[in-house]
Amino acid sequence: MKLLKSAIAIGILCASTANYGQFTDQINSNRPGKSIGGFSVGKNVLQIESGLYYINESHNLLDYDARGFGMELSARGGLFFEQLEFSLDAQFQMDKYETALAKTNRSGLRQTTFGAKYLFYDPFFKKKEEKPNIYSWKANHKFKWKQFIPALSGYAGVNYVMDNDYNIPDEATISPRVMIIAQNHFGTKWVMVTNIIADKIGSSASSFGYALTITRGINEKWSAFIENRGIKGDYYSDGILALGATHLLKSNLQVDASVSTNFKNTPSILYGGIGFSWRFDKKHKDKEIKEGKEEGGKKDPKKAKTQEELDKELEKANKEKDNNKTDVDPEAKPEKETKRKRLDEVEEEKSN
Repeated sequence: MKLLKSAIAIGILCASTANYGQFTDQINSNRPGKSIGGFSVGKNVLQIESGLYYINESHNLLDYDARGFGMELSARGGLFFEQLEFSLDAQFQMDKYETALAKTNRSGLRQTTFGAKYLFYDPFFKKKEEKPNIYSWKANHKFKWKQFIPALSGYAGVNYVMDNDYNIPDEATISPRVMIIAQNHFGTKWVMVTNIIADKIGSSASSFGYALTITRGINEKWSAFIENRGIKGDYYSDGILALGATHLLKSNLQVDASVSTNFKNTPSILYGGIGFSWRFDKKHKDKEIKEGKEEGGKKDPKKAKTQEELDKELEKANKEKDNNKTDVDPEAKPEKETKRKRLDEVEEEKSN
């Protein structure tokens, strides 16, 4: 609880800082991990993230096995502000539950959550533009301490539990879910997302947990991730490790695959899944948010330049420098020297 309160306090203190639009040229998906990124999809943007998974679960003490399939769906939309995002998350599962005495086919919604996320602080954009050094690759790629300052967001949502085979005894039908989200970017290829979660607060199934995801960009199309999740509750506690990869088909379409498991047998869990993320952004317009106000219809002039753009600017500057050198006549005399010679000639004429 102390950690959660501290994170909330930090988020509130940073709320007055200048922020900018969260829309990116390429789709920004939370899949295939379970953590939630710090940035929104952007104003007037709709994003669908969905997937199918296989589950194999067994419990040594309760002596049961459950095998089946499920589907996950997340609908994310940006409204009102670039930093604000609303989301609806649902998980449907159907499996065969077997014990020594009976076999049962189960099905139902395991999760239904509606919530909103708001970006309080973005360290990557300041009031003053940080201009790239077009003459030094090293200067643009040197270590910067500000990489350890994360973007901070807050999430608040409501869980709705339907009456089905996956209900926990005495679980509340409606319960709150809150989260503190931190996102770090280390260089151009590494991203770390940290979630601190309080879920189903006040219910018999209440829990506190975390999700830590590290993503590595392999190239322009591929990226890989590793994720660790921890859950601590009166009804259920666990630790889960997940691995996966994503492939960018288009700027607004991504596919993914992942596998996850835990390290205990009460129960032991194995998940494997595939999915996709699709973004509809035709109604989006880049807007700059400065001092809490939107500058409508303008593209962000402070948008960070890519390394390719920096290389092109450096090449252009070098060419201009070489052209200036070749245009200079080696036999031409400096302008000051020419003026001095003319003055001498005038004085000589006057004396004569």
